[in-house]
Amino acid sequence: MNRINYQKELEHRISEFQKDKSTPDLLIHSCCAPCSSYVLEYLSEYFHITDFYYNPNIQSKDEYDRRVNEIQRLIQEMPLKNPVKFVEGIYEPKRYTEAIRGLEKEPEGGKRCEVCFRLRLEEACRVARELGIEYVTTTLTISPMKDPVLLNTIGEEMAEKYGVKFLPSEFRKKGGYLRSIELSKEYDLYRQDYCGCVYSKLEMEQKRKARLENSVD
Repeated sequence: MNRINYQKELEHRISEFQKDKSTPDLLIHSCCAPCSSYVLEYLSEYFHITDFYYNPNIQSKDEYDRRVNEIQRLIQEMPLKNPVKFVEGIYEPKRYTEAIRGLEKEPEGGKRCEVCFRLRLEEACRVARELGIEYVTTTLTISPMKDPVLLNTIGEEMAEKYGVKFLPSEFRKKGGYLRSIELSKEYDLYRQDYCGCVYSKLEMEQKRKARLENSVD
């Protein structure tokens, strides 16, 4: 069975907005500045955007603050067609820790990540309803390492729960991921080498150690 082409779905939605000559309000759940760069460049042509930063999974507070500062700087420096508002969620790492309890040994990309996605997208949809924003999406689908089917499925479920609409996406397509790398270089963005949580950080450190040991051998 062929899966949904989320990029085509997104393009279809945008074409409908253009026919109506409308510029809807969109809340984008933002994970970091590099991933947000292309998404903001692309979608600011068609939406009034609120960039919502909610990532309680990030370890540590210094890392969290650094990522917040980078996304704010990016929004200020990028020449975007429509102005972008920035809203920072609450940094609540204990909520993340409690949510993934018992899943600490899950591999990266497994059940622990699914719970993390659900936590962040639910908060994004809740805040969108609170702010009166009709559409919600996430920058997470720009990553080649993340499952777009899972992310869009969770997004649609959470949007239905909170009475908003989830904008389907697979931002890594049509050169989106490569463009995000170009923009990261152009704006000299801090590009972290792990997703955010302590488990992804440990996994990256182990891989780095293994590469170093292999190079010595």
